Amino acid sequence: MNQQTTKIVELDVRPHLNKKLEPFQLIMDTVMEIEAGDIFVLHATFKPTPLLGVLKMKGFVNKVERKEKDHWVVSFVNKKYKHLLDIEDSSTEDELVSTAQFSSEETVAREPKTITLDNRGLEPPQPMMRTLAALDRSHPGDQVKIHNDRVPVFLIEELNRLGCPFSVDEQSDGSAKVTIHKV
Repeated sequence: MNQQTTKIVELDVRPHLNKKLEPFQLIMDTVMEIEAGDIFVLHATFKPTPLLGVLKMKGFVNKVERKEKDHWVVSFVNKKYKHLLDIEDSSTEDELVSTAQFSSEETVAREPKTITLDNRGLEPPQPMMRTLAALDRSHPGDQVKIHNDRVPVFLIEELNRLGCPFSVDEQSDGSAKVTIHKV
């Protein structure tokens, strides 16, 4: 009974993306349901680079494969089970460690920076993906300031999950300016 059985959980968000629907919440809900040793396989129309960063912060490693021009398959697994993905590059875990060390050292030696993004006019999921990518490449103490067409409800949920403080300033035209602090 103690033996872990690996389950493969697949999610195809290509229909959502083709309809210009935001699949991020569906993806995160799926991630929350998988067990530690399970493999999460995501099918998308593009390489979901910001998602890779978000799940990396949650302790996942990934293997990305491009099947066709608009069909990417990304397999995720908890880094403790990276052997399940047959990841040939052994630098994955080392990369996580060296990035963390670099970030800590650099935070001491540098002034906080602000990344500003104007996401207005972009179709979902682009505003959220751009914002998460900027947050991923920022360092503790930095800020990411975005201007969106509306209050980014799904982004706010993810910021709460990540523990990133933020403020929302709703504008008279219905748009929203959000300031996010990287911790």
